[in-house]
This record gives sequence, C-alpha cells and structure tokens, in this order.
Amino acid sequence: MESSGITANESRNIVEQLRGSRIYRDYEQAFRETTGLPINLRPIEAFDLPHHNDPKENPFCALLATTNHSCAACLQLQKRVEVEAQLKARTLKCFAGLCDSAVPVRVGENLIAFLQTGQIFQHQPSQKQFTNTTQQLLKWGSEVDLKSLEEAYFQTRVVSKKQYESILRLLTIFAQHLASLSNQLLVKKETAESPVITRARTFIAEHQSQDISLAQVAQSVNMSAFYFCKTFKKATGITFTDYLARVRIEKVKNLLLNPHKRVSEAAYEAGFQSLSQFNRVFRKIAGESPTRYRERLHGNKYF
Repeated sequence: MESSGITANESRNIVEQLRGSRIYRDYEQAFRETTGLPINLRPIEAFDLPHHNDPKENPFCALLATTNHSCAACLQLQKRVEVEAQLKARTLKCFAGLCDSAVPVRVGENLIAFLQTGQIFQHQPSQKQFTNTTQQLLKWGSEVDLKSLEEAYFQTRVVSKKQYESILRLLTIFAQHLASLSNQLLVKKETAESPVITRARTFIAEHQSQDISLAQVAQSVNMSAFYFCKTFKKATGITFTDYLARVRIEKVKNLLLNPHKRVSEAAYEAGFQSLSQFNRVFRKIAGESPTRYRERLHGNKYF
C-alpha cells in the first residue's frame, strides 16, 4: 500500500474482510450489548446511512430515513463527519440535535475506513427543539406521523459527555486493532502474486528478528540479489527494505498489546538494531511515534 492512499474499491474490499473477521464480529456484538448503541465499520466514500437497519438503530432516525429530504440531510451530515474525522474521532450534530461520531481506521498515512456510532443526545431534549425539528421537516415537505416521531424523539438515548467520550475511547482503541489487522491484509495482498514471493515472505517472517539482508532472502529462493530485488518490487509494489520494516512494525504493534511490554524491548524483539532507526521507521509507517501509539492503545496508565 502506497503512502498516496488507497482507492474506495480497495477500502471496500478491506472492510468486507474485516467485517468477516472473528475479532470484529465479537466486538460488534459486545459493543451493542454494552452500550445499546449502533456500530458500523464503513469504507471510505460510502454513500448510504451508516446505521440503517442496525439492531440498535434509533427509531427516530429510522423514521427520518423514510423521507427523501431528511434522509438527504442525514447523508450530508455523514459526509461532513467523514471529512472532519480523517485524522481523529469527530462528533457532529444533525439538524434535529442528535450526535453522530466517526473514528478513523488508519494504517500510517492511509485512511482505511471509519468506525461509527451515535444517534444520541448529550442533553435532555426540549419541546422547543422538537418543534424546531418538525418545522424544518414541514419546510422540506416531509410526510411523517408527527405523533410517532415525537414519541421516538423523546425516547432517544441521552448519554452524558463523559460517558460518550469513554465510548469513543473504546472505538479508538478498537480502531487500532483493526488498523493492525488491515496492515496484515495489505501485506498478504502485496505478496499474493508469486510462489517465489510467498516463499520469500515466509523466510522473512521466520527470520525477521535477525539482521537479515536482501541477499540472504534472495538466496533462500534461489535468485540473484539483483533479480530478486526487481521481482519483489514488481510483485509487491514496495521495496524489500520497506516490506521488512512493515513486517517488523506489525510485530511491534502485536507485542505492545501487552501493556507491560517496554517499547525498546518490542523494538529489539522485532529485529530492529537501534532505537533511533526504529523510532524513525515506526513514525514513517504508523504515522506517529511508538510512545504515542502505546498511549492511545492503553492510555497513560503505564507511563
């Protein structure tokens, strides 16, 4: 995967694989049962409502989705959320006062997808708010049952700011796990074209903690270093050095899931020969320092 970004089609393919993974299905179920809120993993440039037909979809939002103008307003909000949430979690309010949030799933400089939740109030809604909402709907010419709409509006979950921040923190941590899984999927995709490259990838995985060279990997697949270098770059789209760095960074990320693992220990276990090199490579691939990554994964508790 190049630093220039991935296409919408590549994003959809990755999201489809992530949704089918056991870790996502388990988290999705646990999130809904624990918070009572909807959750969705969306590819970039998606053009549908994120929580439509979700088991925890807000009944008020479900009613709005049945009318063209209000549905369009919700779609416009989604685009705004995604534009503003490309680097960090963002929460915006819709015309009716409900909050929707998106958390980016990123691999280095590349935006892969969004984790989304919301359809809640952060303050108890007032009758005046509802009146303003219905007036807007009437201006749009929307035909809805106002009695049903009012009932659903005032039954909407009210979540305190502190509690909602904690919910988004959970999503942010999970986004880190999904980013790690996405990186694995991308690495596999990059090496899927040739049995020779597959053998080379296996050799790299088995010896990544050692100070291996391109010549050693080339010898393991019975190729000259020069020809292997060209073949590997053509098959994967990245150089051997960049690929090895990605594999090692992925190893570091897995090691850092243990909150008691020191960053320096993880770096050396993954095969990096110096901390300065490791810090430079980690920042280039992950888009942040290893310390910052670990803080976001576990909070400041262990620092």
